Amino acid sequence: MDNFLLLLFNGFSIGSILLLVALGLAFSFGLMKVINMAHGEFIVIGAYTTYFFQEFLAKWIGGTDAAKSGVFFMLSIPAAFLVTALMGWLLERFIIRYLYGRPLDTLLATWGIGLIIQQLFRSYDSRNVPVTSPSWLNGALHLGTGNLYLPYKRLFIIVLVVVCLISVYLYLNRTSWGRRTRAVMQNREVASTLGVSTRLVDGFTFALGAGMAGIAGAALTLLGQIGPQLGTGYIVDAFMVVVLGGVGSLPGTVLAAFSIGTFNSFLEFYTTATLGKVLVFVLIILFLQLRPQGMIAARGRA
Repeated sequence: MDNFLLLLFNGFSIGSILLLVALGLAFSFGLMKVINMAHGEFIVIGAYTTYFFQEFLAKWIGGTDAAKSGVFFMLSIPAAFLVTALMGWLLERFIIRYLYGRPLDTLLATWGIGLIIQQLFRSYDSRNVPVTSPSWLNGALHLGTGNLYLPYKRLFIIVLVVVCLISVYLYLNRTSWGRRTRAVMQNREVASTLGVSTRLVDGFTFALGAGMAGIAGAALTLLGQIGPQLGTGYIVDAFMVVVLGGVGSLPGTVLAAFSIGTFNSFLEFYTTATLGKVLVFVLIILFLQLRPQGMIAARGRA
């Protein structure tokens, strides 16, 4: 039972990380139909924002103890959101806006921008660098009398994902800007005739997706060192989550992320890490052959 619960927790942990990465992509790709290949670099920007707060700002103000206290780490999460959201808004305002309806051009443009951002970080420092995690996130929670230990860092990421999900839900369903976003995504022409500024909504939505990627980057600093290629390993998985869940369906994205994480955890335990990854891809391909619209298809008029 301890092994089963540990595998289940690992699955939810992997799923929460995938969801945090894919949540921003669900806005740009799932809702706006923009193939943003620079999404991984937004993750890197968020991670380096946290690195700046922990390794420079905290130590400059209060020394090593300030970095370990976690105050600056908690401040770096909203800072990562704001910095990457600003970068996303600039990208949409000056490049993406002129490429709507041209998916191949959008893909090539964002891919090139991603390479530029990656090279800028390489020019600064091509090495992977560690981030000082808060001292209260070290260790693990011991459940029962067996060998079931749940790392505090992964528990924190799961809680962070829940907070992000609740915030996104409240934004989309309880705010005027959220209702405008839903209106534009469902029917752009009708929303425009009713007085909604679709260009402002597009820029704000793309910025929100980029900001979510920044939060993902801040969370990933808890799991290991960061570097210029941090986002490259997550971009394919993020697209996979959005497509499997159903393009344009945020509940489907949530379900797909935790499903992939759980299957990945169990398959890797009973096989190997490489074979488990391959089997997950095979299961996804088979599922999409039977149900191309994904787990939860976005409702529309036939």
